[in-house]
Amino acid sequence: MNPPELLGVLAESFAGTDAGRTLPMRLCAACVDTFGAQGGALTVLAGPGDQVAVSTPGEYEQLEPLQEVLGEGPVPRAIGEDRLVALCLGEVVDEYPVFSHLAGSMSGDATAEATLYAVPMRVTPRVVGALSVYVTGDLAARAPDLQLVADAVGTILLRRTTLGDWSEKASFHQATGMVAAEFGIRPDDASAMIRAHAFARSTSLLEVADDVLARRRFPGDG
Repeated sequence: MNPPELLGVLAESFAGTDAGRTLPMRLCAACVDTFGAQGGALTVLAGPGDQVAVSTPGEYEQLEPLQEVLGEGPVPRAIGEDRLVALCLGEVVDEYPVFSHLAGSMSGDATAEATLYAVPMRVTPRVVGALSVYVTGDLAARAPDLQLVADAVGTILLRRTTLGDWSEKASFHQATGMVAAEFGIRPDDASAMIRAHAFARSTSLLEVADDVLARRRFPGDG
């Protein structure tokens, strides 16, 4: 399939999505449909050391926030190294031992047979995020197609998405600032502290951030 045909398929899939959903969610669903995937996500860099993501609903949606909390996995690597990264969810690998182990244990038999492809979204000259697709087949031969679609989606998001589309993450940034000020540490260290508490409690970053903003700090702390 040549680039115009592929982008035509993407546009057709996008037109068939629910117009009442946010632009990132519609683009995510269109990418999943375009590649015949069983799930997917779009991750966008929101600032130094932070990212935000939307996922299609289903058995794979819990894996994207897991990578965010752990700070390891195909998505962080695809963004950091600017290359396509693939991981069979049934394998434990040295590159991301915690994520691959937990992803396998959280997955059912069908999910464990899937492969996660994470592709950097490039808006020249920089990487602005990543496209993730979860498929039970093999997309390795379609790496150029994945890259083309990822770059197209990244360009659309950069040009048309406002911060309001990702406003649910505002509390995380506010909480990071509060923790940094209260403990006298750098923002990156404050962000890491919030992530560590989220992982230890098996909860989301936003729930921990809300506790911080409500001045409950971290439940269980003295």
